[in-house]
Amino acid sequence: MKKLGTGDHAVVCLHGWYGHADGWGYLPEVVDTDSFTWYFPEMRGFGLRRGAEGPFTMWQYAKDALAEADAEGLGRFSVLGHSMGGKAAAALVAQAPDRVRALVGLSAVWPGPVPMDESSEDLFFGAPGNPENRFGIIDFTTGGVAGRSWVAGMVADSLATSDEAAFAGAVESWVRDDYREQFGRLPVPALFLTGSLDPALSAEGARQTWLTLADDAEVRELPCGHYATHEAPVALAAAIEGFLGSEAVQ
Repeated sequence: MKKLGTGDHAVVCLHGWYGHADGWGYLPEVVDTDSFTWYFPEMRGFGLRRGAEGPFTMWQYAKDALAEADAEGLGRFSVLGHSMGGKAAAALVAQAPDRVRALVGLSAVWPGPVPMDESSEDLFFGAPGNPENRFGIIDFTTGGVAGRSWVAGMVADSLATSDEAAFAGAVESWVRDDYREQFGRLPVPALFLTGSLDPALSAEGARQTWLTLADDAEVRELPCGHYATHEAPVALAAAIEGFLGSEAVQ
């Protein structure tokens, strides 16, 4: 598991559908590595875990991340989940609620199912085997304003760092799976960050989903799309660290 920093406050970072341990954009370059230690476990079939067998679910991703946290000797830690990693973070909280200090969701998929119309299902479920669909998803979730070269680079990185079976299993899990019963009420403080240019996982959407399961949570919007780690890393790092370093987080 990739590790960055020497701080006392451990943060376990669960990547999104297009992510992997080295796929966090510019965020690793700007985070506080004195106060925090950042850990980047990978889902089966992604990054250095390409070739691993399933199951390719958010529940299993959380279970594997907990095992890696155990191997690192981590006791209590905060969890950061981006996109589908938000659902994995919810699964981790459900599996080990006493070990989680706080939850940060970044354009995060909530614990419940994600409703999609037929055209959206065709786009997302067709993405594992179709680079054009992957391109269209990134373009759509960044408001259609990102440069084509950057979007193409994101697609190329995704194709090079994920197995098609894992990519397909992941979307099936983050769209269909329902962990609300296991998750219950969120027992820790939470911050949900969304991008103002992202129509898929908006601030209002976070309020209508995540906040129905949380008593101590806030939704905050950043001036970017779905990929704040690439689009607005400095503002993102400031928001994450400000929250995790606050008196609300024990």
